[in-house]
Amino acid sequence: MNVLIDKFDVFAGGFWLTLQICFLAAIGALILGAVVAVLRISPVPPLRAVGTTYVNIFRNLPLTVVLFFAAFGLPALGSNADFLRIPGLESIFSRLGTDLPYFRFGLIALVLYTAAFVCEALRSGVNAVPAGQAEAARSLGLTFGQNLRHVVLPQSWKASVVPLGSVIIAMIKNSALVGFFGVVGDLSQTADQLTSAGGYPFIPVAIGISVGYLIMTVPLGALLDRIEKRQAVAR
Repeated sequence: MNVLIDKFDVFAGGFWLTLQICFLAAIGALILGAVVAVLRISPVPPLRAVGTTYVNIFRNLPLTVVLFFAAFGLPALGSNADFLRIPGLESIFSRLGTDLPYFRFGLIALVLYTAAFVCEALRSGVNAVPAGQAEAARSLGLTFGQNLRHVVLPQSWKASVVPLGSVIIAMIKNSALVGFFGVVGDLSQTADQLTSAGGYPFIPVAIGISVGYLIMTVPLGALLDRIEKRQAVAR
């Protein structure tokens, strides 16, 4: 068990990089998932078809397949991932010290995959809003966008918080796969580095990696339980 103390800095570095991946992926998935959810409930059939197709594809694909295409397919579309360089994000990546192509590829895969589940969590919240609310808004002359912004989404948010939290927890655990597709330095790669290159026993290293993930997921799970209990009391 000395590896947990001797290599604490390595574990801490892996935890920090994994935390960055999860934080950025969660933001991206929430934004993209919200957009897809709007498409899914849109009154325009072609937009609904686009949203439904997106969800059906990514929800039914294994994450390993999405990561494989992101890690080996995206580089074939542009050298050094120049086509992925978004001016507003360049300063964020440089400050985090993660201005690496495979970091971006893994992040894109997690966002695309998780957004499908975020969409369904949000849509379940929208479906929990009584239909009479939306009909009353339409009778007042509100457009579809105004109806969503002022009536449906504010009410659906409460019903969506717990499912969304469960999706984010699942995404944190799914991020363990990112290290096997070129992202160097996360918790998964840390385990491989210490056991394969460093010769340390697997079980102590696995315990250290597990603790890192538990630090991220257990507090979030406890927060979701508290929110769920409050919602139950409010009903």
